[in-house]
Amino acid sequence: MLSKSQARTFFLGGTVLSFLVFLGLSWHSLSKEVPKQTHEENLTPEVVRGKHLWDSNNCMGCHTIFGEGAYYAPELTKVVERRGDEYIKAVLKSPIPWSPRGRKMVAYNFSDTEVNDLLAFLKWTGGVDLNGFPPKPKYKTSINN
Repeated sequence: MLSKSQARTFFLGGTVLSFLVFLGLSWHSLSKEVPKQTHEENLTPEVVRGKHLWDSNNCMGCHTIFGEGAYYAPELTKVVERRGDEYIKAVLKSPIPWSPRGRKMVAYNFSDTEVNDLLAFLKWTGGVDLNGFPPKPKYKTSINN
């Protein structure tokens, strides 16, 4: 059984040690892992302008990206991989509200430059290493599978 002073020392020592381990792991993640996984070298001015368009038009109000945002509309982290450039350009340039499956997307009628910037941003998000997120669906190829 520990005395009060021993218990206090044990508690404070464990707290300080845990805090130092937390700081060390945070430093390692932020200085080594995050830049390697996000591919900061691919952050072009187009990607940055696309992110500003994403924010200023409140795309996260309906869509998710990296698992964050609303769940009204599709997850867009790897949308370029799933749908392709031309499909995304057509949706973003549409002058009328687009409504697949009963959900209506606002008609932003973006310019060609804005569409290319948003597409660059979506391509960059698709290139970020998210350790397997979002998972790829497993489709059955035949009835017997």
